[in-house]
Amino acid sequence: MDLLALSDFNLVARHGGFGKAARATGRPKATLSRRVAELENGLDLRLFERGVRTLKLTQEGRALFERTARLLAELDETASAIATGGQTPRGKLRISAPVLFSQSAMGKIAAEFTLKYPEVRLEITAEDRSVDMIEEGYDLVIRVNPDPDESLIGRAFLRDRLVVVANPTLPRPKKDGPTPGVVRGKGERQTWRVTTTGGPSTISIEPVLGLASLIMVRDAVRVGVGAARLPISLVAYDLAEGTLVSWGDIDGPEIALWTLYPSRRLLSARMSAFLDFLKQAFPNGTPDELAAYIGR
Repeated sequence: MDLLALSDFNLVARHGGFGKAARATGRPKATLSRRVAELENGLDLRLFERGVRTLKLTQEGRALFERTARLLAELDETASAIATGGQTPRGKLRISAPVLFSQSAMGKIAAEFTLKYPEVRLEITAEDRSVDMIEEGYDLVIRVNPDPDESLIGRAFLRDRLVVVANPTLPRPKKDGPTPGVVRGKGERQTWRVTTTGGPSTISIEPVLGLASLIMVRDAVRVGVGAARLPISLVAYDLAEGTLVSWGDIDGPEIALWTLYPSRRLLSARMSAFLDFLKQAFPNGTPDELAAYIGR
């Protein structure tokens, strides 16, 4: 297979068109078109569906792009490392991280990492949805309790747990009566199972607020409008200072944050540097470490 033609195919696929790829790279549009046509002829496959104003990958073209994009990037990184005589972290690193972790910690992490590795250009998006790493061009994703995926490998680098917290002025829940609550998302009535020093119990919640983020939920709970389920790392200082009180730990699975990347990908120097940086920031991966890193 002609690697130059394969590289040009990846350029067109990544930019979504011959014209866009030509403008982005300075390559002649006619050359890109000819190279892709030669690749299609050599493989005896149609890689793009060509419309009057649209260009769309065929099923075979998408499969080829997904399997070769990373390999070509690794070849470029290897050649660059050899040319510069070392493995200095450099280049772009695209990361997708959960909204709460991004809002509370990723700004500080990104800034400190950039100061340490100024030749790496971080691009971080905050989203809770499950992204397609290959299709959307991410090098690394951070996810909470991810589902098993044979195409990805990684590790848990932080752990947390949920607690029910409230302003000290809010009356403790009665045995059968509902308690005003602040929830993330839709405000539907719900029951929370908690564990306290006195044993397990349940709290019936009547939502008075449904908010879009846990940062908003915490701020509302501080005012005293209702109780909420929140990660202990997010309210550790409030609990220590007495501005919030705990009504018990949520009885449920542990919260674990994982770093994930494609299993076939050779780790670049910048990826290894970022993973090591997270390990140094959270050596034991405990909620207390995250709370201390977030600060007040």
